[in-house]
Amino acid sequence: MIDLKIHSPVEEIFNTLFKKKDLQVFVKRDDMIHPFISGNKWRKLKYSLLEAEKQNKKHLVTFGGAYSNHLLATACAGAKFGFKTTGFVRGEVVRNETLTLCQLFGMHLVFTDRESYKDKKSLFNRHFQSDKMAYFIDEGGASSQAIKGCAELLNELKVVYDHLFCAAGTGTTASGIIKGIKEKSLHTKTHVIPVLKGADYLKTEIETNAGCDFFEFHQNYHFGGYAKTDERLVSFIKDFSKETGILIEPVYTGKMFFSLYDLIAKDHFEPGSKILAIHTGGLLGILGMQDRFNF
Repeated sequence: MIDLKIHSPVEEIFNTLFKKKDLQVFVKRDDMIHPFISGNKWRKLKYSLLEAEKQNKKHLVTFGGAYSNHLLATACAGAKFGFKTTGFVRGEVVRNETLTLCQLFGMHLVFTDRESYKDKKSLFNRHFQSDKMAYFIDEGGASSQAIKGCAELLNELKVVYDHLFCAAGTGTTASGIIKGIKEKSLHTKTHVIPVLKGADYLKTEIETNAGCDFFEFHQNYHFGGYAKTDERLVSFIKDFSKETGILIEPVYTGKMFFSLYDLIAKDHFEPGSKILAIHTGGLLGILGMQDRFNF
């Protein structure tokens, strides 16, 4: 039986800005769940792994870009829990640290042109229709099972927070959290930070998946689009990591924490509020952007 116990503490962080605005800010350290099955990846994979085990499937097949934290998480989960793994990688053949780690964990990589990659079900069927052991996991782990896993984060909180911050790529984690808040009838307001440009559709998807529109969707913190950044964000990440001892990266968590600090500075919250930021992990994503961090 797969053992999916996790360790994800909550810790308070301090800044003169928070004191000035009379706010308490806490971080849910999902980055501490596991070094490779990191953060929300563990939560998103949980029920897919259990379902694969229930169906006696022994081969996890999934999808991602060349620096995909999801590919790495699935590769490690496969090694840890006894599954064979295959990852379809979007784009031309490349070699990098993330893919090397995937291969070290035993994942077979299939590099796929971008047009073919768009139809993932077709790719799966073309390569693995005859493989009765193969189990399909969508890019980023997105699924109703993943939403269920992310909703469980609320069960671990011992305090009710006024506001909760979460970065969004596919919107799965945010959908789960908002759904969990709704199910528990909490007053907590979720703040979703999309990390890609032109994310109006994502807001609609989250509303549909969560069955709720009680959240704020902050679209102005994408820094040019997915995996895009600039000197303001890089400088913020350096300062934040140095001041808190908590590592963040430019793709997801950097943008989320930047938005939190910016909204606090703009008096977006009532004095006395308690704010929880979800650290969704994915720290190895920083390896693909080392050239931005000049010291």
